[in-house]
Amino acid sequence: TIGYKNKYVKVPHGHIWVEGDHHGHSFDSNAFGPVSLGLLHARATHILWPPRRWQKLQPMLPPE
Repeated sequence: TIGYKNKYVKVPHGHIWVEGDHHGHSFDSNAFGPVSLGLLHARATHILWPPRRWQKLQPMLPPE
């Protein structure tokens, strides 16, 4: 985490950690902690900017 009250956070089952793309100007989990999956309305599928990073994002879950 960057700016959250703890350096490491265990995200509870059924929750996600969301972070904006502009540290210090994003209202994200660093401000309010883990978010319930029930509140999820959308997900990121691609990176479009900067052009050198254009790519489709692959879903990733840690082994734990």
